[in-house]
Amino acid sequence: MEYQAKKKPKRFIAGAVCPKCSEMDRTVIYNNDDGDEVRECIACGFSQTSSEQQAEDQARQLETDQLATRVTPVGKSVLDDDEQPLKILGLNDGSD
Repeated sequence: MEYQAKKKPKRFIAGAVCPKCSEMDRTVIYNNDDGDEVRECIACGFSQTSSEQQAEDQARQLETDQLATRVTPVGKSVLDDDEQPLKILGLNDGSD
């Protein structure tokens, strides 16, 4: 007779929102037979292991690292060299 460890029950995660159906408070978390932590939505059946989530997060991080976030190219000054102040007509310049 083999000893089998007692499985932990599924636990609801308060305030968790399902990434697929956007239902709140319908997500449970538990450990599967392989020892991975699994989150599952009881409303739509969405299921994701912690290793799948980690791989998705790493892919998203690589994607955002490669995107340029600035409009101004590196090395170019934000202001133009020949920029001059704007002179508004009709205002006293203080030299009456």
